[in-house]
Amino acid sequence: MGTASASLRAGKEGETSRLALPQPYLLFLGDTVEAGFAKTAFGLRDWAPDLCVGEFALPSARIDLGLPKLSPAEAADRGARSLVIGVANSGGFIAESWVPALVEALEAGLDIVSGMHSKLIQVPELRYGAERLGRQLIDIRTPPANLPIATGLKRSGKRLLTVGTDCALGKKYTALSIARGFAGRGVDVDFRATGQTGIMISGGGIPMDAVVSDFAAGAAEVLSPAADPGHWDVIEGQGSILHPAYAGVSLALLHGSQPDVFVVCHDPGRTRLLGDEEFAVPSVEEIIDLTTHLGSRTNPRIRCGGVSLNTSALGSEEAAGHCAAESARLGLPVCDPIRGGEAFDALIEECLRS
Repeated sequence: MGTASASLRAGKEGETSRLALPQPYLLFLGDTVEAGFAKTAFGLRDWAPDLCVGEFALPSARIDLGLPKLSPAEAADRGARSLVIGVANSGGFIAESWVPALVEALEAGLDIVSGMHSKLIQVPELRYGAERLGRQLIDIRTPPANLPIATGLKRSGKRLLTVGTDCALGKKYTALSIARGFAGRGVDVDFRATGQTGIMISGGGIPMDAVVSDFAAGAAEVLSPAADPGHWDVIEGQGSILHPAYAGVSLALLHGSQPDVFVVCHDPGRTRLLGDEEFAVPSVEEIIDLTTHLGSRTNPRIRCGGVSLNTSALGSEEAAGHCAAESARLGLPVCDPIRGGEAFDALIEECLRS
């Protein structure tokens, strides 16, 4: 079959095409030692477990997904059809140290799926290996062609955007949980993926951080087109509006998605920005105020629906107590969507409030 590059194209009424990826997957962790940089692997494990045969890592890696540890050949014997690079490192590069393992996957009969900024086909060993073995190199981080400049004009339908105090702390998980919560209440809803992991989970979307900046807000408009008045798009947020490296993507997504409601995502145990530790993580209140102010430019009625806390480092009682205390302090629903419960139900109800 040779090499290929997967492209998400804008379809009718701004919808993005679905992807047909070779499944199931072997998740590749490379040499990752920080869980925040393995969010693609964790996301697929948590939201598409039936598609994950096992995990494969270099000896220096320190991340464990709890899946069977398999070589590419062993994974192929168990039915895997592709190796997914489960790493989302700063800069999105394919490390030279990974290349022998990726070639091993090709030789075992697996295609390679990547959400990195660097393209698989740009690595000579992978390009030649894929051509020689008839394997596919599939790059997810390829935006649609001919994206428009944003209009900023209000469109029909309702939208919710997850925003964050930092990167890699739960915006995707929160959006997926809220979309599922809406659907459970009979609401007409779509999850709109804006990053490589969400696209792999849902089968469609736009990789916002791969869009040329002039067209990023327009891409957000394409991603969540005009809809019936009662329809909700729950849009996966990216980065943080106060992150020195990634704020541009976050602001374009805010202006283009024109959310009626936003939910702030925060990790209470994190004090320094991921990948930029010289800066402190901003407060939840600061993100609420700034998002409301900047978001009102394209939707004057924007409001905060609540706060999503990543309490994975806390016990259940401590997590519940912390959420309750923050809810009382902020005057908003606060919960960990993964834990569910009454606090999550309160967040859903507040988000759906007219």
